[in-house]
Amino acid sequence: MTKKIIICLAAGLALVMGVLYGKGLLSVHQGLEPPASLSALVLEKTPKTAPDVHFIDGQGNRHALQAFQGRYVLVNLWATWCAPCVSELPSLARLSRFAPGLKVVAVNTDTTKVDAAGFLKSHDAGALPVYLDSDRMMLRSFVVPGLPATILIGPDGKVVARAEGPADWGSPEAIQYFKRITGT
Repeated sequence: MTKKIIICLAAGLALVMGVLYGKGLLSVHQGLEPPASLSALVLEKTPKTAPDVHFIDGQGNRHALQAFQGRYVLVNLWATWCAPCVSELPSLARLSRFAPGLKVVAVNTDTTKVDAAGFLKSHDAGALPVYLDSDRMMLRSFVVPGLPATILIGPDGKVVARAEGPADWGSPEAIQYFKRITGT
């Protein structure tokens, strides 16, 4: 008798959740909604697998984005000539220090050779590792119309959200948001 009651309750709950989801009152991203300070970060309606892209570090070693699968990754594409990019670099460095469960991958997309490590240090972002994409494969793979562009990838390797334009990634609300979704 109790099995029938449990099954009926489960079916009823599933029906109610289906109706709420259908009316838009329940989100697939429940709990992932960013705070107002991250208004540039827009959740994907249907998360898709992140492209299989590679980039190099400051020593010339090649890295695959997929190597970070299993944790949240915030990929930021920037360039030295992009003023909004440069202005948000310190906040990305702050976020990387205070949200340890999040991997911040700030990738320089300049096509000419630049001293990215020196540039980051001189702009209060020396805490960020140096990553380069001089052939702009990441820009093409993520279909980025302009810089800065930031992509949030979930532990399952799917693009969860995107931001086109700058954001205050190091604000207290942003740090709390990323700590909450990463469980740290």
